[in-house]
Amino acid sequence: MGLELLLPLMIIALVALMVLQSTKQRKAMKALQDMQDSLAVGDRVLTTSGLHGTIASIGEEALVLEIAPGVRTTWDRRVIRERLDDGTDPGTAPGPAPGTDASGSL
Repeated sequence: MGLELLLPLMIIALVALMVLQSTKQRKAMKALQDMQDSLAVGDRVLTTSGLHGTIASIGEEALVLEIAPGVRTTWDRRVIRERLDDGTDPGTAPGPAPGTDASGSL
């Protein structure tokens, strides 16, 4: 009797895990889409290829990034991975400025 219950329980568990994973993935995609739709001129962004830039202009499907003073490139807006806060780089922990000790002095 134990083996007859094992297969249906395993199938139910597998289906439940698939539904949970699908829900998480949909939420993440919705958040990314909302961020990409809310981009504005002047936002600092990071592309999926790791390029940092500032949005110079926005079109329907593409946007222009200024990657250096006077250097502008056109990108599909779907390649924007995240919006960066001013003065911070992704993946770096906040801490003292370079050349200072933990107290912030030189």
